[in-house]
Amino acid sequence: MSEQPKVEVRRSARRRRTVTAYREADTIVVLIPQRMSKADERSYVADMVAKVLAREVRVRPPRGDAELLARAVRLSERHLGPQLGFAPRPRSVSWVTNQNQRWGSCTPSTRVIRLSHRMQVMPSWVVDYVLVHELAHLVETTHSARFWSLVRGFPDSEKARGFLEGFLAGQEAGPPPRDDDGPDDRTDGLAGDVLDEPEAADEVAQPALPA
Repeated sequence: MSEQPKVEVRRSARRRRTVTAYREADTIVVLIPQRMSKADERSYVADMVAKVLAREVRVRPPRGDAELLARAVRLSERHLGPQLGFAPRPRSVSWVTNQNQRWGSCTPSTRVIRLSHRMQVMPSWVVDYVLVHELAHLVETTHSARFWSLVRGFPDSEKARGFLEGFLAGQEAGPPPRDDDGPDDRTDGLAGDVLDEPEAADEVAQPALPA
């Protein structure tokens, strides 16, 4: 049986008609209206926790390095192979914990790709974009016109770039983004759908009480 997450319920006088929930480290925080009854609280909290967990399953990128490598190979075959006539294959792809200035990096001479472990909370299509970005560096080491043409072979490239740029714009501190060796890396959470009174990233929300 999987371990149940910690749940923290916060009542808010600002919140009148909606319940929202989001992940905060190892805790799921549920925000409810101040005047909600205990019976309604139990029902809504259980429902919102289930929604957060379901969302995490949908957006979860590969966890282990072997799975990450296999995904990179598939992405190369699907998005770079048709353009190049061959699919560049990395020797290894791994999550790393010491990469704090960029999302991903590639060493073409050794064919090694590294992704920041912080991206493990990002949507899978964003991770896929960064993988394609680094895979393109296996054949084009600079950010040339040819490089960007290869990257645009990934259909969600512009959407993913917008996601990353928007996420960085929401950060309050830290150095400005760099784009010299790959997409920049500065994140501490997942930016998701905020439907009411944004108080945190990655909220799920639904109506709770009539107006």
